[in-house]
Amino acid sequence: MAMEFLPLRTVPLPESTTREYDRWVGEIAERLEDPTCDRNALCREVLTALFYPQLAGTDPAGLPAAMRVALLQMDPRNITLEPEYYQDTDTERYARAKPLQWLWEMFDKSPLGENVHLGVKFRRALAPHIFRSVGRNFKAFHFVKWSFGYNLEIGDDVVVHRHVLLDDRGGIRLGNGVSIADYANVYSHTHALYDGRFVENPETVLGDGVRVTYHATILAGVHMEADSMLGSMAVATKDVPAGQVALGIPAAPKLSKPPKSERPAPGRTTDPLAD
Repeated sequence: MAMEFLPLRTVPLPESTTREYDRWVGEIAERLEDPTCDRNALCREVLTALFYPQLAGTDPAGLPAAMRVALLQMDPRNITLEPEYYQDTDTERYARAKPLQWLWEMFDKSPLGENVHLGVKFRRALAPHIFRSVGRNFKAFHFVKWSFGYNLEIGDDVVVHRHVLLDDRGGIRLGNGVSIADYANVYSHTHALYDGRFVENPETVLGDGVRVTYHATILAGVHMEADSMLGSMAVATKDVPAGQVALGIPAAPKLSKPPKSERPAPGRTTDPLAD
């Protein structure tokens, strides 16, 4: 059976709905462009509106203890995240990234989080203020997690699907057109066999057009060259050459993609979630 060419289709929403989405995301993006923006206050305000709108402006002193504790979670100054405990954390840079990391993660846990249209736009608005760099048309689906954020470089037209871990402790570079499928893990730190407190942080690089498929893992320091691919459940412990498909545990090149000149020409297609 021949494979069909199936580009994404446009999914229409009511015009009044998209206006509301664009207005809300636009207001947040505009506030983040202001260098005087208090990111902690912004996070608290947005999360309170999403989770406890009826309590906005309420004096917590009159609330039950459990509710007071729940409200504290809306402000990133009241919580800790795992990367804060790492000795190699740049505390100044992480202090700027943390409020937006908490906002991103809590948005995903809200009733809005699995709305693809809104979620992609919301995360795209936050991404330039968290990551070292991010290109155009970045798509992140729900429950994507990372470590520091400020060591993550993302090219144009990158797609990161559900439940992906991007451990950018030592740095991760994602080239143009990279696609990372659900439940994949990309690491950039490793521990010594004799004592986990000894840590090495080599940069991990995924070149242009790399595809990482379902449940695959890339270990720290691996370079996947342009147009290469990592198969489902595979674990990349070594570099993957350009145009090769690595399979297995540990992953090894098993297949070669056909030269680009021999591939079907898909023609021009539109991206329904592009800006």
